[in-house]
Amino acid sequence: LYLPCHVFSFAAHSCCCICFVFLYVFSKMYHSFDDTLKKMQEFFGLEMTGQLDSNTLEVMARPRCGFTDVTRYSHFNGQPKWDKTVLTYRITDYTPDLSQSDVDATIAKALKIYSDVIPLDFKQIDSGTADIMITFRKHGDFAPFDGEGRVLAHAFSPGEGIGGDAHFDEDESWTLTSAGANLFLVAAHEFGHAMGLAHSQVQTALMYPTYQYVNTEGYMLPDDDKQGVQHCLFLNSIRKKLTITTTTTTTTTTTTAI
Repeated sequence: LYLPCHVFSFAAHSCCCICFVFLYVFSKMYHSFDDTLKKMQEFFGLEMTGQLDSNTLEVMARPRCGFTDVTRYSHFNGQPKWDKTVLTYRITDYTPDLSQSDVDATIAKALKIYSDVIPLDFKQIDSGTADIMITFRKHGDFAPFDGEGRVLAHAFSPGEGIGGDAHFDEDESWTLTSAGANLFLVAAHEFGHAMGLAHSQVQTALMYPTYQYVNTEGYMLPDDDKQGVQHCLFLNSIRKKLTITTTTTTTTTTTTAI
């Protein structure tokens, strides 16, 4: 997902950084700079000029998630999923911006918006390896953070090892308000990736790739995200049933042959 981007000579270093951060999320699918830029413009509903115009740069400058962008709500390639109904999570490093109790409560609240709409529960553990490992620090994976602003956090789709983990950039100012980066909103977005969701083109969706503050009081998962995560669960359920049916049929056929 994080591929080298073309290098361009921009007048401002900040502009170059913004373009690198933003365009690498499309560079896996599109080979030329023009194609990459036009696809990004299409995703965000901009005029597809293929040029770094003012509207394009404004979108690029917004704080965002570090994962790739795809159309509407969708799921990761290969339909990664959790084969369990209770997921454990562990916060291995806390941000000094908030109290530990506030971080614990906020992370629990961000996960609850998913357990409210799908039959999946979350349990916090204090030691060992959890399904979802959460950290606020430099973390040594293939996607280092870029300092304050731009990429706020990233997470990984369901799976073993790093799968499901969520990393938050400690260079950000983490808050529970409209100032800085609201931890609840960013965490809820990243946990969507941990549930198997990719980015959405719907601007009001939680899984929209750029950060946008909304009132978190009584926050409920928006319809687009709710449909996405429930659809993902439905596909996983159907897949399990098909697997069971295929296994049973194969066993029966083999028994008959014997």
